Amino acid sequence: MSQTAHVEASAGHEHPKNLAHHFDTPEQQFDAGKLGVWLFLTTEVLLFSGLFCAYSVYRANHPEVFEYAHLYLNKWLGGINTLVLIFSSFTMAWAVRASQLGQRKLLIGLLSITLLCGFGFLSIKYIEYKNKWEEGLLWGLRYQPDKPPEHSVIPGLVLPEGKAGEGAPGSAPATAAANASASAPASAPAVAATGPQRNAEGYVVEQSQIPPAPVGPKGIAPNYYTKYKGPEIEWRGREPANVNVFFGIYFIMTGLHGLHVIAGMVLIGWILRRSVRGDFGPGYFNPVDFTGLYWHLVDLVWIFLFPLLYLIK
Repeated sequence: MSQTAHVEASAGHEHPKNLAHHFDTPEQQFDAGKLGVWLFLTTEVLLFSGLFCAYSVYRANHPEVFEYAHLYLNKWLGGINTLVLIFSSFTMAWAVRASQLGQRKLLIGLLSITLLCGFGFLSIKYIEYKNKWEEGLLWGLRYQPDKPPEHSVIPGLVLPEGKAGEGAPGSAPATAAANASASAPASAPAVAATGPQRNAEGYVVEQSQIPPAPVGPKGIAPNYYTKYKGPEIEWRGREPANVNVFFGIYFIMTGLHGLHVIAGMVLIGWILRRSVRGDFGPGYFNPVDFTGLYWHLVDLVWIFLFPLLYLIK
């Protein structure tokens, strides 16, 4: 069809305002846009899947690191952030419905609430990051905490009251018993002087006459802390090795998620501005729907991050 014939053919009907010229109908434009958004979200899932795989491999090989290091995280702040994002996902879904029904004022209010939830999430995350920075709970050689995590049980740990941790291998009774055992002569006979010991059935219990091997020094070599982390601290010599790797994973995963939250807030702010202008209604609500899909993915990623990082047992 020639250009003149196309102009004559299109003169008989009005082209919808929000319909791009390379689409025939608004439905076709909506379906194409939604397919593009789903393809984009698939790449986002693949991105986070790689990080979740790295998390799974390291945790499977070093579970003690995760069980110890997660005690440094504040599960209450993480839980509040989870509730904030779940609520924002609800308001975002409601906003999509309001745009479909042409409820402009309700749409503006719901988008504003969702945006405030995003600011609340980032504010709480800022508090967490600030505390980690001040306490030396960072990645690599920057991991230099000045105190053990709350509720941790560490051998040899002396609490501020001057008492060793209850139930810990380094508690007072256990330490006293260990010192008594270490001070016993290495040549002490394994069989008591009163004669051989017998079990309940009356059989003689054989015991090795070989004295136990001496116990070597515990903890990491002092020169390691002298070279890399300064003077040795009593409780840090008994914590699991490579705890800094946990915080490397923590900051990568939560930091990347935080960037996605910021991107989602930018999109919400953009459609909020257009909503005030009255751009959306039953005939055109594509940007609201697409932004809602992205925001739901952001919420879903955090729902996985929270238990994996904060609730490790």
